[in-house]
Parts: sequence; structure tokens; C-alpha cells
Amino acid sequence: MALSPLSPGQLQALPLFQSLDRPDLERLLERQLHTAIATDQLLVQENDWGETLFVILEGLAKVRCHSSEGEEVVLSLLGKGDVFGELALLDDKPRSADVLALTPLSLVKLPGGVFRQLMLSRPALALAIAQLESKRLRELNRRFVIHSADATTRLLNALAELARHSAGGQDVLALIPPLAQRELAALAGLSRETTSRTLSKLRERGYLQEEGGGLRLLSLEPLRKRCLL
Repeated sequence: MALSPLSPGQLQALPLFQSLDRPDLERLLERQLHTAIATDQLLVQENDWGETLFVILEGLAKVRCHSSEGEEVVLSLLGKGDVFGELALLDDKPRSADVLALTPLSLVKLPGGVFRQLMLSRPALALAIAQLESKRLRELNRRFVIHSADATTRLLNALAELARHSAGGQDVLALIPPLAQRELAALAGLSRETTSRTLSKLRERGYLQEEGGGLRLLSLEPLRKRCLL
């Protein structure tokens, strides 16, 4: 479903686009498509070619690939204010992973060719992209380290990530929207049974509560204890 077009001011409010002036923003938005996306919709497929930059205004998505055994591996989360699809624009190669909607999304599609031209002519934008890729590499390294930890640490880290991305900031106590338990398990790299037991344990200890169909962490203590902050 098509939504109202994004204004230059709305786009400039997002970190990646803050250095662009109004003419650049208007040029980038000239062929925009602002749409509502349903849960579980595949937005980008690994190995496909693409010339589109995507911007999430509301909602959550996951970046995933599959192992040689067919198991899903979640590489990262995307939420309010995040962009994706930029890697294929940087190296002119196929998409490196799938992107799947975890919740309903408000999504803007921008022309990749215009974005690439701006990146080549606007050093501040190129630097912002480099910083974005650096941040994502650090987050990926952290995710791999966390996956060798115990179940409680892995699930707490997944819940904190979901809260941050849902809020578009650093608030780990923000409300996490309703998600299927299989998605929580995939994000934490756990079985559904282990995820269910660990969620129950966190509730019993007063660290987690259900709220409006979603979840909310109630304390920073278990995160600090496990060096997750």
C-alpha cells in the first residue's frame, strides 16, 4: 500500500542524510516510493541484483542468510531510521543476504543510481556510509562473540537489540513489539524450547514482562552483569 511521500526535512532527520542540502534531498526523493509492508514479507533476496536503497521509518526487519545445512543465521537487526541495500550500490554486486520484515513496516524506496552519484560527489555522505559499515561490522563481530555465551546472555542480548532498534536509539528498556517465539529463538541462536524456558526464568526474576502483546525488559541489572551495556 502506497503512503504519503516523504518530505526533504523528514529524510534529513535521519543520520545518514543529515549532511545533504535541500536540492540533493529533493533529487533523491524525486522517484521515491513510500509503502506499508506486511510482516514476513521478503524485502531483499540474497544473490538478487538491485538498484534500490531502502529506508525503514517504522518497524523491525532482520538480515539473514542460510548455512550449508539450510539453517537460518541472523546477521543483524534493522529498525527505525536504518537503511539497507547500500552494499550492492557500493560494490555493484548482487545482494549479500535476505532482508525479511519481522513486523509491519513503513518503508521508503529510493533510487540507487541517484544515491550512488551523491555518494561520489558528497564527501560527508561517503564518510557517513563508511561509518555505517564500520558500525555494522562491529555489531556482527559482537553477535558472533555473544553466540558462544550461555542461553540467558544470548537471549538478553537479543531482547536488548530488539528494544534499541524498535525505539530507533539506545533505549534497551523500550517496548519490544509482538514477535513469534521462533523469531526470538532465531535471533538468539537458540532452540524454541530453550528460548521458552529462558523467557520464563527472566519473568520469574522480575527482569521481563509482557506488555500489550509485546515484551519489555524491566531492569538494566542483568545486562550490566553480563557486560551487555
